[in-house]
Amino acid sequence: MNSLIEIKNLVKNYTVGLQVVRAIRSISLQIEKNEYVAIMGPSGSGKSTLMNIIGCLDTPTSGEYFLNDNLVGKLNDDKLAEIRNREIGFVFQTFNLMPRYTALENVMLPMVYAGKSRIVREKRATEVLTNVGLSDRMKHRPNELSGGQRQRVAMARALVNNPSIILADEPTGNLDSKTSEEIMNLLNQIHENGNTVIVVTHENDIAAYAKRIIKLNDGQVESDTANIQGN
Repeated sequence: MNSLIEIKNLVKNYTVGLQVVRAIRSISLQIEKNEYVAIMGPSGSGKSTLMNIIGCLDTPTSGEYFLNDNLVGKLNDDKLAEIRNREIGFVFQTFNLMPRYTALENVMLPMVYAGKSRIVREKRATEVLTNVGLSDRMKHRPNELSGGQRQRVAMARALVNNPSIILADEPTGNLDSKTSEEIMNLLNQIHENGNTVIVVTHENDIAAYAKRIIKLNDGQVESDTANIQGN
């Protein structure tokens, strides 16, 4: 198996009261190393559920999910946490920064969980913040930064452990159009530097940056197409 991600007959059901909600209804797909993929779909299509499973934040009801040849469903909570920290960098619509920490301290956090020394943490966090254009904002706290700057901090934090995958959930949802373009251009650079990028979005103009677009509807893959005009 050579794919970075391989999903086979994935099903995810939730029980809400007496009702069973079929969020994902047998999805199979592969994502190769260094692909740039957009997962699209309307509300209720299953895209957030699929994102949570890919990000090892949730487990399927049935089916198989392999990440770097590891069968994720067979891993215990500690191993899942280790994979999330090492293999996956998360970028969320709401940034999810710690308000009392500076930009530098926020970016250092994943390395704390990875057991890195403070000297290593500070050096690496400084490097990635510089790479995303925030060398002059490292000591600022989130409330002292613009929305675009906060998302850049979040992207630096996602990159700091050199993950296999950058998983971005509606990364421009709280940003204006100019800032959104800047953030998507930065994601392009991250992809060009060798990362696999997966963007979950409901916006066509954001999905257009990807090289491949997977559309979900009612918990199933409606289409899976190459985007030859990806930005």
